[in-house]
Amino acid sequence: MNNVKNVFSIKDLENLSGIKAHTIRIWEKRYNILEPMRSDTNIRSYDIKSLQKLLNIVLIHNYGYKISKISTLSQEEIFKLASDIISEKSAKNHAISTFKIAMMNFDQSLFFNTYNNLLNEKSFEEVFYTVFIPLMQELGFLWQTETISPAHEHFISYLIKQKVLSNTEKVQTKAPIKNDKVFVLFLPSNEIHELGLMYLNYEILNNGYQTIYLGENIPIESLINLKTCFDKITFISYFTVEPNMESINEYIKTFNSKIIEGTNHEAFLLGRMTEYIDPKTLPSTMKIFKSIEEVASKL
Repeated sequence: MNNVKNVFSIKDLENLSGIKAHTIRIWEKRYNILEPMRSDTNIRSYDIKSLQKLLNIVLIHNYGYKISKISTLSQEEIFKLASDIISEKSAKNHAISTFKIAMMNFDQSLFFNTYNNLLNEKSFEEVFYTVFIPLMQELGFLWQTETISPAHEHFISYLIKQKVLSNTEKVQTKAPIKNDKVFVLFLPSNEIHELGLMYLNYEILNNGYQTIYLGENIPIESLINLKTCFDKITFISYFTVEPNMESINEYIKTFNSKIIEGTNHEAFLLGRMTEYIDPKTLPSTMKIFKSIEEVASKL
């Protein structure tokens, strides 16, 4: 998994394109849209060019073109038509497929062009909720199934983080207009999945609050001094893989006793590991949220 993946199975193509392997085989046989490599035992495999071609075909097909028509086009014509569709305002819903093409080809220019086209019709917040969140959810699945390599995931995640940071910088220069609380954002020890927390920092700043962004891998002990600096703090943390299911309830107990208990502070918790928190032992000052959007709606 450390090497960049450049040969794909038909199952990989299904995962990346959303088109069932059975349908891909029919398209190959009936319309000759792809020419797979075959092993000695007749198992199909595909190179990066075949993957890009399929993603472009799916984009065009979803835009209303029949597969029989697409099959008559050359690879250059398919690429040109897909590029034209991408550049049209009405094609913004195809952005996720386009970002996946950019990821698989490590194509920064395609990422930036697609992002800028989206901004012609959507706000940054809309792009994040309607495109980036679904994209990252898909990438999580693709990584788990070993369809993409860590290099692909890190490449696209870094570009998205760049956009979150550039938008955050624009609102950081404004003085806070709401002074009833301060938000402290952090990830627990050994947790490095930072994108959701970074976006929440943007949302909170944009809503006029002061934030203290600490980022990833923060032990509870590092927060103790902070709790005496402000009268009311809302701590926000995102549990994607840590604390794990065996230790999360002990973590909540320790966090409450060392940081929350006896203060006016509270905590907002997100991430898939929160499903393992025992609601019977969760203090009233600590709340679980199902999504970034739900937290944003409470600001």
